[in-house]
Amino acid sequence: MKRDAEEYFVYGLNNSISLINSEKYTIHSIVIMKDSIAQSNKTISRYLQKNKSVSSILNKKEFLSKYEYKHTQGILIFFSGELLKRFDEIKFHNKNICYLIIDQINDPQNLGQIIRTCECAGIDGIILPKHGSIHITNSVLQVSQGAFINVNLFMVTNINNTIKKMQNSRFWIVGIENSIDSKKWHEIDYKGKIGIVFGSEGKGIRRLVKESCDFLATIPMKGSINSLNVSATISAILFERQRQIDST
Repeated sequence: MKRDAEEYFVYGLNNSISLINSEKYTIHSIVIMKDSIAQSNKTISRYLQKNKSVSSILNKKEFLSKYEYKHTQGILIFFSGELLKRFDEIKFHNKNICYLIIDQINDPQNLGQIIRTCECAGIDGIILPKHGSIHITNSVLQVSQGAFINVNLFMVTNINNTIKKMQNSRFWIVGIENSIDSKKWHEIDYKGKIGIVFGSEGKGIRRLVKESCDFLATIPMKGSINSLNVSATISAILFERQRQIDST
């Protein structure tokens, strides 16, 4: 698999401070708007003092004419690094270990929110397919609000092959899908070694991927809308997992 080589950028205090405090990535340049909230932030200010060669300060008019993004809070950081890891290099040591497997999700807003939720829920990583789903983009990183730094992200060529490898390593695979064969979400045991597959609201999980799952689970809907946003569904499932682990 080709390693990440392109330059990315993020903006805003949360993303920027998370990136500055991390040693995982190489910061190429930081652009600051003069007299902004970012310039007065102590963490950012200390970093700029130590790394003057990578920083530039623009007046408000020049900054806003170059960077028209909303809510920059007066800072953009350009960086590079290995955002995607190799899943076949991972060793499974923990008793309770969980990976999300993404299938047919193409909205960068959703993926960014998913990364953020996974970081909050202590998930070990997110597996993305090489084809048919959104990849890591600047928009995805921005929505994650710095969570991408603390969540392992993987890209695989074939989800079914990855699922089989996980099952051979004694993982149970749960597909979240509205189906008459699905159990209610809270009836599934999420403790131990678990892979959880999510698809988009519209397309769901592909048939062959669904057939590779050991269990199917669903969250029954009470309203007239028959599906949750995928990031909301993931939140419900992951924190049910955390509840089960905390109650043991």
